[in-house]
Amino acid sequence: MNPLATDLDHVLAHTTGLWEELRGQRIFITGGTGFFGCWLLESFAWANDKLDLNASALVLTRNVESFRKKAPHLASHPAIQFHPGDVRSFEFPEGQFSHVIHAATEASAKLIEGNPLLMFDTIVEGTRRTLEFARHSGAKKILLASSGAVYGRQPSELTHLPEEYSGGPEQTDPHWAYGEGKRAAEMLCALYARQHGLEPKIARCFAFVGPYLPLDIHFAIGNFIRDGLKGGPIQVNGDGTPFRSYLYAADLAVWLWTILFHGQPGHPYNVGSEDGRPIGAMANAVAKIASGLPVTIGQRPQQSNSVSRYVPQTRRAAAELGLQTWISLEDGLTRTWNYHRRQP
Repeated sequence: MNPLATDLDHVLAHTTGLWEELRGQRIFITGGTGFFGCWLLESFAWANDKLDLNASALVLTRNVESFRKKAPHLASHPAIQFHPGDVRSFEFPEGQFSHVIHAATEASAKLIEGNPLLMFDTIVEGTRRTLEFARHSGAKKILLASSGAVYGRQPSELTHLPEEYSGGPEQTDPHWAYGEGKRAAEMLCALYARQHGLEPKIARCFAFVGPYLPLDIHFAIGNFIRDGLKGGPIQVNGDGTPFRSYLYAADLAVWLWTILFHGQPGHPYNVGSEDGRPIGAMANAVAKIASGLPVTIGQRPQQSNSVSRYVPQTRRAAAELGLQTWISLEDGLTRTWNYHRRQP
């Protein structure tokens, strides 16, 4: 039995009426082997089988064998095939496609530090190449997995970032190469919509938790779960005061598919949870699930009126598309914890 069956039934229950436009169609996905991609493929395969859609997905990847080891059941699924290549320069596969999902970008803190130019180029050139492919293949509907990083630093007095917020990254600071790259990617979508008639849907994604989330890179919530699985203590490197929110991956899949199928073109939607909490509280929530392991805070809080936040406002997605957070943070953390405990 698929260990994600409950989650995938949740996704299907909230998207059942959306899948008909994929019946008998082909979809092309970049970034299909990462965190977002695995959830898109899991939910696609589940819907395809349960609803007998007779659809297929072609996934761009640089390393098919690595993905076979990571998710053999997806790699061997008859409706999923792979197309080798780099997102910046891949050869266009033959045939027509009805939809394109562009989710390829390594949101790597290590890459930002070591080679921000490569990060920026990969986002911009990869988006341009993917849009050219969509035009070439006849696909109209395109989903861009953008980021809340396009807003730059969230003002401390603004508890939730709306889509109308007009701030942006610091253009001369290489640490903002990811956010500035995503801004350029959104502009490319707008240009291709105007000049070539494409219908790009933009999902500005914030922070998430769930199976397939890497536990050993810069995602704090993943690090906390890793520490807990190792027996603790759960380490907070900073002072624990920045506010973050985490949407569970099954809800994320519902949001992404809904935006692709029914979102307004060129009309960005924030994707994430509005349940913002201090990082220290997040660590304690994981500690509670891990039978009360100790939490250590690396730095003492500084006396300041400024509060670091990265929390979206999601009224647009709720009002226009009926999207919401169905799975609470505590439930999502528990599901993620149990999933990883079952892994060999």
